[in-house]
Amino acid sequence: MAHVSFTPHLRRFFDLPDAFEVEAEDVAALVQKLDETWPGLAFYITDERGRLRQHVSIWVDGAQIEDREALTDGVPPGSAVHILQALSGG
Repeated sequence: MAHVSFTPHLRRFFDLPDAFEVEAEDVAALVQKLDETWPGLAFYITDERGRLRQHVSIWVDGAQIEDREALTDGVPPGSAVHILQALSGG
């Protein structure tokens, strides 16, 4: 199972714990399983095509995911996953 941590910003909009354990083979499956527990969460972090939204960042074991479109990055058992609001601007 992966250990998923949520930014405080996401916890304001959804009744999320600080962290959650979930089993998923890739980021797409992880997002789907999170949405099953908290309906609407997937659409908050992904768009209508399932791509990661511009201002959201997902990290698996200290590395930012590479596939922002299909979310195919793997989530090995025991991984630390962080879902964050990305900052932008100058």
